[in-house]
Amino acid sequence: MTISKELMKGSTAMLVLSVISNEDMYGYRIIKELESRSQNVFSLKEGTLYPVLHSMEEDGLLTSYWVDVENRKRKYYHITHKGKKQLKEKAEEFKTYSAAVGRVLNFA
Repeated sequence: MTISKELMKGSTAMLVLSVISNEDMYGYRIIKELESRSQNVFSLKEGTLYPVLHSMEEDGLLTSYWVDVENRKRKYYHITHKGKKQLKEKAEEFKTYSAAVGRVLNFA
C-alpha cells in the first residue's frame, strides 16, 4: 500500500528522529533503515530527506559531522537533547491522534 504524501509530510521528521535516536547515521542509511523498519511502506527519496535533515539541524534537533569512509566523506547526523525531547512529544501526540482516528473509524 502506498502512503499519501500528505500523511508522510506530517510524520517524516518524527520518523527520522526515531531512526537516529539510538545511533548516528548518514542520509542513505537513514533511508534504508526507514524502509527496513517499515517493511518498505516508508520509502523516502534523497530530495525529500535532505531538506528535512537540514531543517531539523537549523532547529537544533540534530547536529552533523563528517567522517572519512573508504576515501569518501559521509555526513552523519546526531540527535540532540532538544531532538530527543521533540521526538518524545511528537510520538505521544501521534499515539493520541492515531488512537482517536482508530476510534472514529471503528465507530462506523
